[in-house]
Amino acid sequence: MKKTLVLGASDNPARYSYRAVHQLKQHGHPVVPVGIRKGQVAGLDIHTDRPQAGDIDTVTLYVGPQNQPAWYDYILDLQPKRIIFNPGTENLELERLAQQRGIRTEEACTLVMLSIGNY
Repeated sequence: MKKTLVLGASDNPARYSYRAVHQLKQHGHPVVPVGIRKGQVAGLDIHTDRPQAGDIDTVTLYVGPQNQPAWYDYILDLQPKRIIFNPGTENLELERLAQQRGIRTEEACTLVMLSIGNY
């Protein structure tokens, strides 16, 4: 299973990040939800700080590129194996920084990847 940090997690059922946390859990992946507002999603507390979660396999982004620079150091310091840029979060600068550190990047949809079994 791939421990996943969901950046941009929300307790709003209308948000894709909400669905992603639920789907990741349903597929058996440990999830660390991080967002800007406290709350709960899928029985997990949403972290509003920058938790030092170890062994992160994947960071899946639900934060727009204009808000990502404040998160660069945090994301890269987690040393995930990959970063998924969900639709609307694509960011060439962060992709290059990640690739320079040997982190794989994908422009994809976490929900689709889970639904077709290639997460």
